[in-house]
Amino acid sequence: MTPDALTPARVTRELVVSSRPVSWINTAYPFAAAYLLTTREIDATLVIGTLFFLVPYNLAMYGINDVFDYESDLRNPRKGGAHGAVLDRRMHRITLWAAALACAPFVVYLAIVGGPVSWAVLAASLFFVVFYSAPPLRLKEVPFADSVTSSIHFFSPAVYGLVLAGADWTWQLAVVILAFALWGVASHAFGAVQDVVADREAGIASIATARGARWTVWFALTCYAAAGVTMLATAWPGPLAAVVAVPYLIAVWPYRAITDETAHEATRGWRRFLWINQLAGFLVTLLLIWYAIITA
Repeated sequence: MTPDALTPARVTRELVVSSRPVSWINTAYPFAAAYLLTTREIDATLVIGTLFFLVPYNLAMYGINDVFDYESDLRNPRKGGAHGAVLDRRMHRITLWAAALACAPFVVYLAIVGGPVSWAVLAASLFFVVFYSAPPLRLKEVPFADSVTSSIHFFSPAVYGLVLAGADWTWQLAVVILAFALWGVASHAFGAVQDVVADREAGIASIATARGARWTVWFALTCYAAAGVTMLATAWPGPLAAVVAVPYLIAVWPYRAITDETAHEATRGWRRFLWINQLAGFLVTLLLIWYAIITA
């Protein structure tokens, strides 16, 4: 066996790295919280749906991205860990098949227990997961559409959980989703800043390559602030979630004067973002528990 042989252990390791384990919770949590707060019970659909959005969904989202971003990732020094894998070319077909096969049984179950509206939401979510990176659409190379599509990856599991559970939609609930969407747009935009040089060398367009690093940082700051302000219009105790935007604003603010040439420095802020997500999740969980208690 050669040292670089694709053994089962290596294939598994590469797939796990490609799926970004540090980000699994970012898609599973919104679905689980939305579904549980609507049904107020733990059932098979909650468990199966959460597992789907925890691993298979992320393997599809990030694995497809790593396959079609291969040339850019080769030039990107931050790849190879929490930020994603530089996949061996021999792993490309394996990754695409693994993503499809991992998702299939979950999608079949969710289709069986759902209805037409939930089918449409799930189909849209998976459509954007695939065509964010894959041709012919490759939405990640369409400035602004890249940030919006990336945001859909994260708020659509919540929308799906609400629809699947039969939630009663109110304007306050819609505002919560809007705030979540703004957070997603801001997070993608700031994340794109650090890749300006690598993306341009690979001929890949993004909101940051199109508008420049400094403009994109200010755009991210504006969207984070807007997400916080939007939460002020939600039902109690939702307005308290406005403070969750503050750590993100603090983390991004030091990069407001960044240039395209120094854009790589934003990676330090992005590493903080990964930890801020844990704090934000904790604070949001406390508020959701409070909401569950007062609406029981």
